Amino acid sequence: MSVRLAVDIGGTFTDFALETPTRRLTAKVLTTPAEPERAVLEGTARILAEAGLAPASLDLVVHGTTLATNAIIERKGAKVAFLTTEGFRDVLAMGTESRYDQYDLQIDLPEPLVPRRLRLPVRERLDRAGRVLVPLDEEGVRALIPLLRAEGVEAVAVGFLHAFVDPRHERRVREILHEAWPDLPVSLSSEVSPEMREYERFSTTVANAYVQPLMDRYLARLEEGLRAIGARAPLLMMLSSGGLCSVQTARRFPVRLVESGPAGGALFAAAIAREADLTRVLSYDMGGTTAKVCLIDDFRPHTTRAFEVARVGRFKKGSGLPLRIPVVEMVEIGAGGGSIARVDSLGRIAVGPDSAGADPGPACYGRGGDRPTVTDANLLLGRYDPDRFAGGRLALHRDRAEAAMARDVAVPQGIDIATASVGVVEIVDEAMANAARVHAIEAGTALEGRTLIAFGGGGPVHAARVAEKIGIDSVLVPPGAGVGSAIGFLRAPVAYEVVRSLYQRLASLDLARVNALFAEMRGEAETILAQGAPGREAEEERVAFMRYVGQGHEIAVALPARALVQDDIGTIRAAYDRAYAATYDRPVPGTDVEILAFALRLAAPADPPPPLSPAGGGAATEPTTRPVRDTTSGLVSPWAIHDRSALGPGAEIAGPAIIAEDETSTLVPPGWRARIDARGFIRLSREQGART
Repeated sequence: MSVRLAVDIGGTFTDFALETPTRRLTAKVLTTPAEPERAVLEGTARILAEAGLAPASLDLVVHGTTLATNAIIERKGAKVAFLTTEGFRDVLAMGTESRYDQYDLQIDLPEPLVPRRLRLPVRERLDRAGRVLVPLDEEGVRALIPLLRAEGVEAVAVGFLHAFVDPRHERRVREILHEAWPDLPVSLSSEVSPEMREYERFSTTVANAYVQPLMDRYLARLEEGLRAIGARAPLLMMLSSGGLCSVQTARRFPVRLVESGPAGGALFAAAIAREADLTRVLSYDMGGTTAKVCLIDDFRPHTTRAFEVARVGRFKKGSGLPLRIPVVEMVEIGAGGGSIARVDSLGRIAVGPDSAGADPGPACYGRGGDRPTVTDANLLLGRYDPDRFAGGRLALHRDRAEAAMARDVAVPQGIDIATASVGVVEIVDEAMANAARVHAIEAGTALEGRTLIAFGGGGPVHAARVAEKIGIDSVLVPPGAGVGSAIGFLRAPVAYEVVRSLYQRLASLDLARVNALFAEMRGEAETILAQGAPGREAEEERVAFMRYVGQGHEIAVALPARALVQDDIGTIRAAYDRAYAATYDRPVPGTDVEILAFALRLAAPADPPPPLSPAGGGAATEPTTRPVRDTTSGLVSPWAIHDRSALGPGAEIAGPAIIAEDETSTLVPPGWRARIDARGFIRLSREQGART
């Protein structure tokens, strides 16, 4: 592909990255929450005009968005009904009956996306082998249609017991509904998440139905808008797993887009890690609404099949709605530039998770916002140039930031505005550092010795201080860091993963049945892949999710990407024992192993990036200075302000200093040094004996 455009819609900014065979251009525009496609089309026109290209010259458009995530978090999705096996309507409310905080007597549990009156029982039942115990009551399904219409239902989710083994009843329900209501969106658990564990399967299917009408309308408007401006390029969507899919697949399974933007950021960091030969990395992506951290080892982000969204308990596993989808594993918290600061009921400074977003935005934007945010605090500390923010297209108003910070934080605390701003920034940095610590502990790894790769509009601003807090001495800020997720989209392969539950004991593995299942899974993946990468050769990966008999959690074990034979069984067992020992210290000899599910992933490799010259090398300019308040010491001193475009390879800068560019700024605090390497990366290193 010669001309490729990536677009990432965030809560505050919509980011763009355009790559041609010889160069890369980047841009940011404010997101338009009421009509997200408007910002996409305006930014597309702007960046193409800057490149001197017509929309018709685009060969590919890659898109990721937080719309699905925000709809679930803000409870702004469709009105959904859930049809389930008689006797199981309360699974969504009961969950696994576990408590994420067993000592909290007033614990808040996540509310299901479907109220009980719309969780409708259907008489039917299959056993665990897919045999029919109770035939589907088709007339009972038809009798529900008037109720669905009277309630104004916009989408239906169907989740029957053991439908992942045999989907015949779920498919028949969809046929019955479409006979009377052809345009009703229907999500089947046997297609959305065909795995055992009914709570997670039902929750994922309901979430898919909840966001499907919203995403379907948005993608239709976006495709129409792109055609209207003359763009005829294929439109591919970023998946939460780090792959790309066609718009048709995205419309069918929009729940797989929930973490699409952050996944692009993880791919960006992984590509930078490979280029810089860094095998142990922590990616740090801070945007306008959220901040994300992801562990990357051996150039690959950690991944998982279990994910929670809309947690009601901060950092509390089990406090959100579970989604059973392939996803890049990361921690995401409401700590972005637009996160709102306040004094809570205990008299403490609190920041987020609510955000001012793009409309009205932080107080300093001058667009009607009057609540103090992290961006306002950074401006008041001297970290931002009011005239250069967002490439000079968005002037910042210091007086409005001061008024908001004084009213909501400084006066209630009985402190001055500067101290209040330091408090806001320190609270955010500590929240991010704590999230990184928790993430590393849950992954069974350490942060020491890793390099922090910082990107997003706010990542390079806060990176050095976060690194100090978590004991990391090295930070890397790549070119294009302000729009890192968008660039990451262009590094993603067109890929799709299919997961199927099939219970097997390894000692009595039914090879014919397993091979037939993989053949079926490959056929499904090939069909979906052909929509996004027609005619392209794909790489295949196969995995089995295994555990010792009777255990509660599985370990992923790679399988040969071919039909299995009898001799493979011993090899698979040995691979499982090694994986188990790596996680739990030693294997358990003499115990049989069971397989709960199989996964197959097809991926058409991404196009290589264009050969770009290192950043910098522009006209040399003398650094200016600006008074900046250090958040560690609280002292104000003149910090040198360098233009990144004028810094060529080999340039070295001692802190305190700021390296400014259009989409972000990199802070070099006291005790740190910055060096521009041969690739144009900013490498920050903490000096021996520097502060902590």
